[in-house]
Amino acid sequence: MKKGKRIFLDYLGITVGSALLALSLTLFLIPNRIAAGGLSGLATIIYHFTGFPVGVMTFLMNVPLFIAGIKSFGLSFGPRTIYGMVIYSLFIDVFQQLFPVLTNDLLLATIYGGVIGGIGVGIVFLSRGTTGGTDMIARLINHFTNLSMGKGLLLADGFVVLLAAILLNAEVALYAVLTIFITSKTVDVVQEGLNYKKAAFIISNHSREIMQGILKELDRGVTILKGIGGYTNEEKEILYCIITRSELTRLKRMVYDIDQNAFMTISDVHEVLGEGFSVLKKK
Repeated sequence: MKKGKRIFLDYLGITVGSALLALSLTLFLIPNRIAAGGLSGLATIIYHFTGFPVGVMTFLMNVPLFIAGIKSFGLSFGPRTIYGMVIYSLFIDVFQQLFPVLTNDLLLATIYGGVIGGIGVGIVFLSRGTTGGTDMIARLINHFTNLSMGKGLLLADGFVVLLAAILLNAEVALYAVLTIFITSKTVDVVQEGLNYKKAAFIISNHSREIMQGILKELDRGVTILKGIGGYTNEEKEILYCIITRSELTRLKRMVYDIDQNAFMTISDVHEVLGEGFSVLKKK
């Protein structure tokens, strides 16, 4: 893909993702006082006490963080961060004027706000962008304290939710925690997809026969790993293969028919790239 087209698609993705994230706030979270972490959550708390626009407040709080980020990391944030910060903040205040509140049911607001917001964030991330907020806070915390990014995000979001519990409503703060969870899971789905696969590790004294069955009956590739039994100290062949969920039952039945004493573990695989599955390409 040409560089110019790639850049255009990135900015288009950041725009669409920011719009969806702003919709989740204006339609569901802000009117129901759900401060689901981040600077937008903090801006929501301020809005319900002062009436100050959420979008403008989010942008104003992002500015010092962006400056601190530039001083700490150089220009690594780049123009995509600036664009995401501006367009996201603008969308919030414009959408608040354009669209009515859809529901006052806290559970519905939590679910739909979390899902739509997660889709928006996922699209922004796929477009190599950011809307600022807690990801910048987490990077700064990591830089100055050596805490991991995950712990930094937890601290930032946890502080906002705790503040909402104290200043707004403890029960609504619990819904905010649920919103954060739904959003994070939705982001994973957007980035990894719903087409999960299964990974199988098989240890058997009839490994070659099982391997032939996988190759011929399932038409799947197999990797042979060498292992040593910890108790018996015997060398073993470990078969490793990736299959679809619909093929799992066939694999288990075939292994059982060949060797009832086989040892097999099955685990979820969220993304498979390469021959026989999704095309391996630069994302």
